[in-house]
Amino acid sequence: MTVLVGWKYAALIGGLVASIALASYPIIIDPMINPDKWKNIQQKTRANINQEDIQPGNMKVWTDPFDRKK
Repeated sequence: MTVLVGWKYAALIGGLVASIALASYPIIIDPMINPDKWKNIQQKTRANINQEDIQPGNMKVWTDPFDRKK
């Protein structure tokens, strides 16, 4: 078994970090930077769903508890 020392070790660690960053970009970073694309997709896929009909246990649909009453 060979021991990685010097630039080979740095290249290995750099390659691992780069591959993790490259794999996480489309999953984590892009939706945070460009949320409009994902909002449009959700609006299209949830267009015909009535949230009150699918709410489990006859629970109230979630509302913002910090929303100011008008």
